[in-house]
Amino acid sequence: MGLIDWNQLRAFAATAECGSLSAAARRLGLTQPTLSRQIAALEASLGVALFARVGKRLVPTEAGLGLMTHARAMASAAEAMALTAAGQAQEVAGRVTVSATDALAAYLLPDMVRALRQTAPQVTLAIVASNTLSDLRRREADIAIRHVRPQEPELIARLIGEMPAHFYAAESWLAGRDRLPILAELGQAGLLAFEPAESFAAQLATVGIAAQVDDFPVVSENAIVLWEMVRQGLGIGVMLEAVARLTPGVVRLVPDHAGIPVPIWLVSHRDLHTSRRVRIVFDIIADVLARHLRAGRSEQPSEDSGPLG
Repeated sequence: MGLIDWNQLRAFAATAECGSLSAAARRLGLTQPTLSRQIAALEASLGVALFARVGKRLVPTEAGLGLMTHARAMASAAEAMALTAAGQAQEVAGRVTVSATDALAAYLLPDMVRALRQTAPQVTLAIVASNTLSDLRRREADIAIRHVRPQEPELIARLIGEMPAHFYAAESWLAGRDRLPILAELGQAGLLAFEPAESFAAQLATVGIAAQVDDFPVVSENAIVLWEMVRQGLGIGVMLEAVARLTPGVVRLVPDHAGIPVPIWLVSHRDLHTSRRVRIVFDIIADVLARHLRAGRSEQPSEDSGPLG
């Protein structure tokens, strides 16, 4: 047996973690046949089978499990080298990947893009719009906007502030009603829910709204889908104040309620944050988000606001 090819070992590690060739190929940016050939070559070099098929999943064999410890160590070392090298880049050009929830990416990041075009036009921005956390240690993103504080010691984070979320409905939904619903009535008034619906109902309970999963006429994991349905008068939705402010035709319900505080954390990897282009994008995002927070504080509605007074 000669020296193990790193590309083959990387293919093995990704497949073991993902459980399928297709998912591993997407992670590594390879075609599935290429990945399959690399694993077959590694098995031939070692003289052992590394995977067994269980249903639709590929599960490491005993020999594969033994190799995983070494593969993970090599992968961690390679990722650390890549992060350190990327962090040394001082040229204000190239690609920076930013991950954010779908609503933030669609409604708030355009302001950041406009500012970036003026400050650093040679930077290419890649936006990952996802409601799952990107793994910054694996370079799934260079910068992340999160609603939870990171716990990993390799990550640095800046708390921009708390952006309240409120309950909203379209003016068309309110047409013909003689009053705004009170907080306790919202659970049975046609709330559109985020998936998982059980967790959404539990969160509503913390602010005094009793609702069961069957009370929600529509559920989705996509905030933009739910918000568009709210805008078209199909129910009540929960949305960040900064996003609702940019949406004409929607009315904040229960105006005397303080709302649900949503922390806004800006996160990057410690080693990557030394890159000049990453720092510039990081600071621009922080400035844009802070401006949206300040705008919200200066536009607090009065208790009798809304079309129904």
